[in-house]
Amino acid sequence: MSGKGAPELSVKNCSDLRVAVIAAQWHEKVMDGLVDGALRALHELGIDEPTLLRVPGSFELPVVAKVLAGRGYDAVVALGVVIRGGTPHFDYVCQGVTQGLTQVSVDTGVPVGFGVLTCDTEEQALDRAGLEGSNEDKGHEAVTAAVATAMTLRTVSEPWR
Repeated sequence: MSGKGAPELSVKNCSDLRVAVIAAQWHEKVMDGLVDGALRALHELGIDEPTLLRVPGSFELPVVAKVLAGRGYDAVVALGVVIRGGTPHFDYVCQGVTQGLTQVSVDTGVPVGFGVLTCDTEEQALDRAGLEGSNEDKGHEAVTAAVATAMTLRTVSEPWR
């Protein structure tokens, strides 16, 4: 199980953070689970008015994340799913999305929660989507990681540049 060894994150005093969630539209059932988990995590953290935007697919996540990071959000959470098919398309999309989201975070200093499932099968995606019967809730985890990182960044008093 891939969730083995995950840290137990405790985040407090973060209700004033501006958080945006961007979710792809491919694989509706999986995405519904990821979005529900993300919104549930935000509610549990006291962040009751997040921005939620939908994009066509996972490949479109980085450009929207970059724009939101530049518009004053404290954290951005990217949700998507890419399921392996019979061509190299899977590899190109996964690599582009991963590198793009990483670059957004590094370039802007805004944490980007990585809730993009990269699975061999639909069953693996469903098992990570936070649906009833799923073993993992990656939407919830992506929000918690992004918000915890945003709170860590608040403790940095001087810019790193």
